[in-house]
Amino acid sequence: QVQLVESGGGLVQPGGSLRLSCAASGSILSIAAMGWYRQAPGKQRELVATVTRSGRTSYADSVKGRFTISRDNAKNTVWLQMNSLKPEDTAVYYCNAEDHRFPWGRGTQVTVSS
Repeated sequence: QVQLVESGGGLVQPGGSLRLSCAASGSILSIAAMGWYRQAPGKQRELVATVTRSGRTSYADSVKGRFTISRDNAKNTVWLQMNSLKPEDTAVYYCNAEDHRFPWGRGTQVTVSS
């Protein structure tokens, strides 16, 4: 069973940047779309961005123009470059297939605060 390990989170000031990584223990080549999700305290988990096998991307309106998702099928890795971070981006970030077929990882905490 493929396991997902997210990393790269941390504490950053508003306007700063972070790059999150998601390493899969198995192949993601057959996965049509991989996504990054986030869950803020007291809120439901929400989809932030997706990237298809061919590299087509889509974003939630709240992050469009600031975040960039990418994947490397050979390395079984998905990244999320986050720029111009805002306090409202504070959350635990997770990756998964768009159909949530893999067990959820532990996520990586992103805190945006001055």
